[in-house]
This record gives sequence, C-alpha cells and structure tokens, in this order.
Amino acid sequence: MPDLRSFPSPRLFATHLPYILLPESVEQSRCKIVYLCRNPKDQFVSMWQFANKLRPESQGLISIEHSFEKFCQGKTVCGPFWEQILGYYKESLERPEKRMILRFEDLKGDPVNVLKDLAEFTGYGFSKEEENDNIIENILNLCGFENLSNLEVNKSGKVWLGIETKAYFRRGQVGDWENFLTSNMIKRLDLITQEKLGKHGFNF
Repeated sequence: MPDLRSFPSPRLFATHLPYILLPESVEQSRCKIVYLCRNPKDQFVSMWQFANKLRPESQGLISIEHSFEKFCQGKTVCGPFWEQILGYYKESLERPEKRMILRFEDLKGDPVNVLKDLAEFTGYGFSKEEENDNIIENILNLCGFENLSNLEVNKSGKVWLGIETKAYFRRGQVGDWENFLTSNMIKRLDLITQEKLGKHGFNF
C-alpha cells in the first residue's frame, strides 16, 4: 500500500482489501472508512461480466456456471464476498463514528439522503444554503452513472495493465441478476447469504 502521507489532507484512497488485511497504521490513524457493498446476486453477475471483459477473445468466455460455483465457494480475487462484508459490518457496529457501511441498493434508491448521511459522516455536512442552491443534486448529477460512463476518458482511456476504463461501466442497475441467474442459483445464493450474514443482522 502506498504511503499516503505525501498527499495533502484530506486524502481519499480506494481499495478492495478485506478489513483484516488493512495495514495496522489504518487502525491507529484518525481516518474514516466507508465500505460500499452490493446484493450478492448482483455482485456476482457484475464480477462475472467484468472478468469476461478482461478475458482475451481467443480464450472464449467464462461460463456463468463455472464462475457461480467459484463465487459460492468464496474463491474470488478479494476472498469470500460474505467475509469481506462481515468484517466491515462488524467494525461499523463497534465504531460507527469511524466506520460506515453503505448498500448500493440504498444509494440507488435514495441518493439524496445517502449523500447527506455520507457528508455528515465525513465531517463535511451540507449547510442549508448549499441545499437550497441544489448542491446535492449537482453532485449527484456529476457523479451519476450516465455522466461518468459518457466521459471521454471513461470511453477510451486505460488504467493499469492496459485495462480499458469502459470495462468498469455496464448497467449500474439493481436487480439485473434476474436476467442471468436460474432459480436454483438464486436459492443457493440466498441461503448462503442468510447463513453468512443474516444471522449477524445484516440483510439486503
């Protein structure tokens, strides 16, 4: 992990690391963590689609059945999906002033209030004047899926290892899993989710 001290404060850093793999310096710092998670069914479909976008055409597509089995076994790049959520969720319960967990579904369903909560959590809440000046709506439009996916840099740019930035944009919809998963797949993921997260009080 890079040394962020060389960047001026406040600093913003994104990672896919599970909580237990974060450096000890994070625990000792004053930094706040916002963890964004998604319904496991949509998360799986998104990961499967992304993996196929990165896969050379000569190798053909990865079957959804193969990817689904690996996902259910917890064999993904960032480790078991449910364990990662659980790690951040428990931290958010123990230290709500420093750890916040957001659901993608809430962000899509009620973006205004989620953004206001996020601003308050980070210590940059909106004033009445800013709200009256439509600052929240402007931010949401600026950071919205349509705007970001249509920026030229996200249509033709590349990031590390030559990955095209457009690979990170697909649909951004809640419930898209219904177009890909069989009834047996849905039942299996729901059972695993209930077993791994539901008993701890976390639900989608």
